Parts: sequence; C-alpha cells; structure tokens
Amino acid sequence: MSEQHDAPVRKQSSISTRHGDKGETRLGGGQTISKADARVEAYGAVDELNTMVGLARTLCDDAALNADVRAIQRELFAVGSAISTKPESKKPVPEITKEMVGRLDALVERFEAEPGILRDWSIPGEYRGSAAFDVARTICRRAERAAVRYVTGGGLVQPTVLEYLNRLSDVLWLCARVVEARAGVDARLRDDAHPGPPWSRAW
Repeated sequence: MSEQHDAPVRKQSSISTRHGDKGETRLGGGQTISKADARVEAYGAVDELNTMVGLARTLCDDAALNADVRAIQRELFAVGSAISTKPESKKPVPEITKEMVGRLDALVERFEAEPGILRDWSIPGEYRGSAAFDVARTICRRAERAAVRYVTGGGLVQPTVLEYLNRLSDVLWLCARVVEARAGVDARLRDDAHPGPPWSRAW
C-alpha cells in the first residue's frame, strides 16, 4: 500500500508567496512586473546596498558613526519604495525630500572636517571596518547607475532619488576614511615611495 504525502499547508501570512516562481514580482501597490525590468534592478540594488551598509555598521565600533549610518538605512527603505511604487499606484509614493539630501551634505561637510581625514586615493582593505564601507560605496554607485538607466529608459522617479544616491556614495567613502582616521590606519595609495597624480573626486 503506497503512502500518500500531502503538500504542506502554508499559512496565509507566509513570506513564501510563490508568486515569483515564473520570474515576476509585485511592485509597491500590487502591480505585477517582470523581475528583469529595469525598475526591479534599480530598487533591488538599493536593497542590496542597504544590507551591505548594515554589515558595515556591524563591523564598526564607533557608536556615533553607527547612529548616522542607521538613520541612513531607514531612509534607504524609503528610497527603494520610491523606485518600486508607480506614481499612479493607490499606495502613496514615499517622498525623498531635499532635506534628506541636505542631511547627507551635512555629513559630508562634517566628515571632511575630521582631523586626519584622508585627502588622497585609498587602498581598500587596510582595515576591516573601513573595507565594508568601501564595498557599500561601490554598491551605491551601482544602484545609482541602475536608477539612471531606469530613468533614461523612460521610467519616472523623483529627481531627488538620484541626488540622494549620488550624495550617499560620497558619505560612504568618507565613512570608511573616518573609521581609518580614528583607528590610526594609513590607507593612502600615494606616498613618498609611490608618487602619483593629485587625488581626484571622480572615483
């Protein structure tokens, strides 16, 4: 006599909806869209960025810096939602405000005034805490490029979304340098034994 195995019963509140088994996902507001869509790539990159920023925070022992970083993580949830929610959706689109961008500008100004802050190219990986922020910065640049591709292809997002991501990459680079400066780590690319052209911001 053969045994019968019933399929497991899933709770209605389960995270496993199986709606994406055929390569589609749902946007904020419920619309179905291909996972290959440029919009999904953009907000997915923001999600990846947020998780990497979180990892960087766990590797950082500076409570004050971590408080700034955690506040940024909360805003990244809004940035991702602003990309994933269509303007015509019944779900309100989170507003990415000029004030949010301004707070990043203020962090840039504060971090650049940090004693001993590096004003040259840096070598990633000289210190564990800073290395994670350097990875987060590169993911932020990728998220920004994905958002730009989406907009270039006709997608609609608030202009402040691109401003926020552009400014955030500056902040994350500086977070890494602040961690190094406070730890007394020298991560300079250029020194007397390795001269080179002046530092550029076009990284």
